[in-house]
Amino acid sequence: MTYNIFISTGEVSGDFQGAALAQALYQEAQVQNIPISISGMGGEKMAAQGVNLLGNTAGIGSIGLLEAVPFILPSFFLQQKVKGMLKQKPPHIAILIDYVTPNIAMGQFIKHHLGIPIVYYIAPQEWVWEFQNNGNLITSFTDQILAIFPAEAEYYRQKGANVTWVGHPLIELMAKIPDRSVCRAELGINPDALVVTLLPASRQQELKFLLPVMVEVCQILKQQLPQLEFWLPISRRAYRTEIEQTISKYQVKINLIESNPHYAIKAADLALSKSGTVNLETTLLGVPQVILYRVSLLTAWVARKIFKFQIPFMSPTNLVLMESVVPEFFQEEVQSSPIAQTCLDLLKNPEARSQMLTKYNEIKQNLGDGQATTKSAQAILNLLTNPKND
Repeated sequence: MTYNIFISTGEVSGDFQGAALAQALYQEAQVQNIPISISGMGGEKMAAQGVNLLGNTAGIGSIGLLEAVPFILPSFFLQQKVKGMLKQKPPHIAILIDYVTPNIAMGQFIKHHLGIPIVYYIAPQEWVWEFQNNGNLITSFTDQILAIFPAEAEYYRQKGANVTWVGHPLIELMAKIPDRSVCRAELGINPDALVVTLLPASRQQELKFLLPVMVEVCQILKQQLPQLEFWLPISRRAYRTEIEQTISKYQVKINLIESNPHYAIKAADLALSKSGTVNLETTLLGVPQVILYRVSLLTAWVARKIFKFQIPFMSPTNLVLMESVVPEFFQEEVQSSPIAQTCLDLLKNPEARSQMLTKYNEIKQNLGDGQATTKSAQAILNLLTNPKND
């Protein structure tokens, strides 16, 4: 019998993590001589790892109220289509990766209609965003949670979930990126060049709210450091036209690339980045960074006034130690002049860079042993072949 595994995720980061997990599942299944096939909702990276895509969700995702509106109907209809396919041919196990609202709905559907084991890998960060209060709900439909942060494991364990802390998958994934000199050679960057890499978006809304400010920062930096080069890896090819149109409004050269995004980070002296998973990637690649994020004014007002939204930090890098390791600029703080000054300090001040990199090492020590995807694949295959053991 061939076991069918269903993976549900979305957005660029989910596709990346889903692809890494699929690769580990196929490798571990071969070692254990377990025939498997994998289908799912994700993107091109998952498809490249042998996942039969039932729906492409790499471009469906947002943060905020107004920002979510364009995705509500596409997401709903795609979910309904996939649910129908799963009813016709149920998989043997379901793996949910991040993608909070759609995956909570998917988890409830699978629990009530398919009756198969459900594993949540990279569960929603309820331990940070607890005002959403989905922890008990997530626990109710999952058979196992594979936690990537120690605090995440403790939070869901207190909710009564069956939790295994596997560590963070980015440790092993970033370890595969070659050193700085190789990355620079691959991209055609001079070994002595001073480089800032821009990381504005994995979501469409982020191009609107973050990219113009980033380019303004580049203008200021270029005036102070004329030798600076700017590089921008495009997370999705569909974003290229909008990125080019935004950059064209400013008098600054930014080199765009559509491949090897992690090479562009590793090759940099500094990353100017949106808040998100890419912050931890940059941390593990050992590159100093400055973080910024903002949403629409309405979304920010509702979050603060109605939901009483408060978090200690927004960047995953700072959340690991609950310390201000990297500078963050949020909402009204997102102004080009102070951001540029912070960037200049990190580019010019060796002591500031050294302090940040020292903290990076401490963060890495808190993220596991670099075997997260292998451990996750083993746990999933164990539950798949021995469902009554958990």
